[in-house]
Amino acid sequence: MEYIAERLDCPISAVAPHDTQETLESGKTLILLDADHVDESSMQQWHTKAAESESMTLAAINLRDEDHAADVLSSLHLKGVFYRRDSMALICKGIGALLDDDLWMSRSLMTRLIEFYRRQQLNAYRPVCGLTHRELEIIGLLGSGASNTEIADKLFVSEHTVKSHLYNIFRKIKVHNRIQAMNWARQNLGAPPPAQATRKR
Repeated sequence: MEYIAERLDCPISAVAPHDTQETLESGKTLILLDADHVDESSMQQWHTKAAESESMTLAAINLRDEDHAADVLSSLHLKGVFYRRDSMALICKGIGALLDDDLWMSRSLMTRLIEFYRRQQLNAYRPVCGLTHRELEIIGLLGSGASNTEIADKLFVSEHTVKSHLYNIFRKIKVHNRIQAMNWARQNLGAPPPAQATRKR
């Protein structure tokens, strides 16, 4: 703590989640959660406090490795990650970046996070009946009133392919026509997932 305070010329203190709001809200606050000493319950308390505060940033320190970091990040909104192997100089550099409102984590960890959230987003749109992403795109376009020809043009497929997909969709969601399918989509899907850009071959 003394090293960080000296290197960054900023006040630093040890606090617990139950410390008073006044102690924590004196301007921008960076909370470093020590993975060696902070249990999951306390981490969740800090997560809740940070969500309620615009001036509080969370980061974790002393994480074992990238797998450990990915696990912690799946439940906490952290802006910075520091490993046990990181030097004090690197940690100070990272803290400086976090105080400047930047993120501090490795590119490979960020890639894992992006993939995790992409999968979550896709799964949020995948109903129990097991529609594929392409079928969800088609039923979304159907819900916007597009004809088979317009859907085919938009997705760069043939009308025959669209009809095949519609047949499969109707069978999976147990409807008999477009109107019923559109009503089903509005009730079960809400906003459709964004269509992926596809190039004509």
